[in-house]
Amino acid sequence: MATLSISKPDIAAMTPADVARLAARLEEDDYPNAFDGLNDWHLLRALAFQRPELVEPYLHLLDLEAYDEA
Repeated sequence: MATLSISKPDIAAMTPADVARLAARLEEDDYPNAFDGLNDWHLLRALAFQRPELVEPYLHLLDLEAYDEA
């Protein structure tokens, strides 16, 4: 099984159009296997941490919730 490797240069090179295509694939959820969808989700999540301005319109795809650890 191949391991997903996301490098900072890969993320730095992504454009808003690239992120829109990524989000569209996630919304369609029509992947040949679950791992391809998971890889896209991990890429969007990495983008959310490193380039949040690109991901802001697509945060609903990440299901991020604030947790109260108290």
